[in-house]
Amino acid sequence: MTLWAIVPVKPLRRGKSRLAGVLSEDDRAALNRRLLSHTIDTLKSMSEVVNVLVVSRDPEALALARDHKARTLLEDGAPHLNVALQRATQVAKSYKSQSVLVIPADLPQIQIEDIRAMLEAGSQPPVVVIAPDHRKEGTNALYLNPAGIIDYDFGEGSFLRHRQRALAAGAGLKICELPSLAHDVDLPEDLDFLSAPLEELGNG
Repeated sequence: MTLWAIVPVKPLRRGKSRLAGVLSEDDRAALNRRLLSHTIDTLKSMSEVVNVLVVSRDPEALALARDHKARTLLEDGAPHLNVALQRATQVAKSYKSQSVLVIPADLPQIQIEDIRAMLEAGSQPPVVVIAPDHRKEGTNALYLNPAGIIDYDFGEGSFLRHRQRALAAGAGLKICELPSLAHDVDLPEDLDFLSAPLEELGNG
């Protein structure tokens, strides 16, 4: 099974705007760079992942991705995550990728074991595997086997919508509540669970 991992990234200096009350712009940019690097390196270390494709409208983020040996795709037109992910999936399919794993770049606790648990849960196509956030509202990781079996519907409340799309497509549906994929970083309280001190995240 040929697998590509797709990593969507917002502009490094604009992402995490809701952390502005606790982190400066420079600190947020440094945090975003660190999170992206960590995500790419984790995925690149997995033998199951043939390629990592980073999609963004930020040239700085794409340059950083290439430094970490990832493929890149420049998001063009009006910013829209789901459209960008559809384009990235078409690129992966053009290289004969049979399945895709969408992993946002803001999961600081990401662990290989949990990613492998998602892949194992989705080993029998057609299947959609969803790792929800800790609030069980959003989608923190999404595995589609085969690639393109459903359209993406990320955004507020996406967990329920992705479930509905999987069922409507007649695919198997697996929900994986995985510790390292449950917490993203969007709000100041999301920083509480991080093991590294805030200063290290901002400046490390």
